[in-house]
Amino acid sequence: MSRLIIISNRVSAPTDSKSGAQGGLAVALSAALREYKGLWFGWSGEVTEKFSGHINFQRNHGVTTATVDLEEQDLEEYYNGYANRTLWPLFHYRIDLAEYERDFAGGYQRVNDRFADTVRPLIEADDIVWIQDYHMFPLGSALRKRGCRNRIGFFLHIPWPPRRLLAVLPEAAELVGHLFDYNVIGFHTDEWLESFCDYAVDELGAAREGDTLTLGDRTLEVMANPIGIDTTEFVEASRSPTARLAYRRMRDSAVGRDLIVGVDRLDYSKGLEERFLGYERFLQEHPEERKEVFLLQIAPPSRGGVESYQKIRTTLEGLSGRINGAYADVDWVPIRYVNQGYPRDQLAGIYRAARIGLVTPLRDGMNLVAKEYVAAQDPEDPGVLILSRFAGAAAQLGEGAVLVNPYSAEEISDAIVVALKMPRDERIARWRAMMANVEAQDVRWWRKRFTDVLIGSGEAAETLPSSRAVDAGRDSA
Repeated sequence: MSRLIIISNRVSAPTDSKSGAQGGLAVALSAALREYKGLWFGWSGEVTEKFSGHINFQRNHGVTTATVDLEEQDLEEYYNGYANRTLWPLFHYRIDLAEYERDFAGGYQRVNDRFADTVRPLIEADDIVWIQDYHMFPLGSALRKRGCRNRIGFFLHIPWPPRRLLAVLPEAAELVGHLFDYNVIGFHTDEWLESFCDYAVDELGAAREGDTLTLGDRTLEVMANPIGIDTTEFVEASRSPTARLAYRRMRDSAVGRDLIVGVDRLDYSKGLEERFLGYERFLQEHPEERKEVFLLQIAPPSRGGVESYQKIRTTLEGLSGRINGAYADVDWVPIRYVNQGYPRDQLAGIYRAARIGLVTPLRDGMNLVAKEYVAAQDPEDPGVLILSRFAGAAAQLGEGAVLVNPYSAEEISDAIVVALKMPRDERIARWRAMMANVEAQDVRWWRKRFTDVLIGSGEAAETLPSSRAVDAGRDSA
């Protein structure tokens, strides 16, 4: 393998710093690229008056990044529109929030075509191409039309919805058809994989044999491959001076009370409103515990240009204010609600200080916060992870976490009581079970498992069928 070409919506330059406030996917891809001579291509995050295809190259820690600017219309239709007002809510089972506009769909395809036009000359004959996430479903197909015969893989970092739910998307059949231009597609869980196969077989007429799907002359391999964290790096970060200082600050500010921590982007899929209501139920039903605990919710804003995200922020501010107004005393506030992000080494110290990690998304592809919380714990006195059964991480961490239905305030309340009263020996046993998984199935395991399949899949997928190769040549002429 000559190089690994990673393509994603946003590009985050790799760093060797443990304090970077990068998201889970950015950290995972940086770790993957450090092991290869690679190139990371995507949107710069900047807007230009007119798209030119100009590429800004940078090199950081052995990895070359290549970014392009998009037009304001691209941002509105492709990113704020189709990606985050159509696909994101639909794939997280929120069809009530999904918006279907032809301009959104057109802008989404236009930007994917622009990405394909720009990155195609950078791809060498023996490169392996790995495309990331829902922003770029049609990119593999666009590259094929431009003569790209390389092995191309795609990984979906969000859930795949059930067949009948996906059917409400006007372009559903076309979108799934595009995916058959990949060689390998990865999902976090068997549930998401089975939902995809169900649609491909029942709606498109694909034939399935094991983890191989065939549609016409195209063959696709699917795999469940749960992403992990860079466990070794995160454990080291949790022992850093910055983390130790954050730990001491949290313990000092707690003045003997137990800390419950939640760390999430400000997003309706994270179940923050339901979490606050569950915590409120706990305060109502257990007055004896009120001044013994507090909830720290860290929720940095995201996608401020999308109305539904503005609404969730307003809702949470009102809800936290109401709960604090009802239950606070002069020396105690039940919820500390913070709308900003923190570097990962500081978060590691905060996680370590928390008696409970409260991770309760309504639907999540994986959720790496759950794994980071586990990795940050003191092996001799670990905290308890309360985890939504609808997070992808529940399939791996269910043996040690306290699983809850995040829609049920009663279950969240009961789980908090269970976690607070859990004996130390049980906490250690549960933590060890989770930590064994977090260590064994880390980000390097995830990357290697996917790329091994992408590089070594069956002979039928090694090259395009001749009819498609002819089409590709014609389109690129």
